[in-house]
Amino acid sequence: MRIESLGDSALLLRVTEDFDAEKSLDAVLRATHQLKAAQIPGLIELAPAYTTIGIFFDPPRMERFDELQASVERALKGDSAPARDTFSATIEVPVCYEDEFAPDLDVVARTSDLSRDEVVRRHAAANYLVSCVGFTPGWAYLSGLPPELATPRRASPRKEIPAGAVAIGGTQTGIYPRKSPGGWNIIGRSSLRLFDVERNPPALLQAGDRVRFRRISRQEFDAFAT
Repeated sequence: MRIESLGDSALLLRVTEDFDAEKSLDAVLRATHQLKAAQIPGLIELAPAYTTIGIFFDPPRMERFDELQASVERALKGDSAPARDTFSATIEVPVCYEDEFAPDLDVVARTSDLSRDEVVRRHAAANYLVSCVGFTPGWAYLSGLPPELATPRRASPRKEIPAGAVAIGGTQTGIYPRKSPGGWNIIGRSSLRLFDVERNPPALLQAGDRVRFRRISRQEFDAFAT
């Protein structure tokens, strides 16, 4: 592990140099758990990513910058954190893949040389892992997309994508938690609320969670939405 400065109020902890969806996430989440458990004075937020953790702190509460670095190093040498499966969840996401919700399904089908139905079947049959959360509040980057479904992002991003849009971008899939611009290929939509400021935590999906998509009809989509 390596600790680097990230401005005047943050550190960047490089947990591993090599990215592997499972192993990297295990290492990042274990380190995150250790840092949380240490309750380091002045530490205000941890932002786990693929291979790193952003460590944000309140400068006035820190006497010296190197004190925080030393505290981080001590925390990481402490007791081993529990395995990821003990603090993660498996979440089922209902998705309607009907034409009106899937403007880019034909693009993915052509790219993968598969029928539309086969693209949907393989997308919904896979097991996904939330590698990290970012881009917009509640957005989860999901690893585990079948490699044959990988599709480059759109050359021209859309100015507005509806909340719940399920999309493919490169080798990953994801769900837009709220209305926003975006350049991923939209192949369906879920009525599941992924981000709610009244919920604790607000984001439904957390790093380390497992995700399964379940194909539903338009009628079921309307029922979920009410």
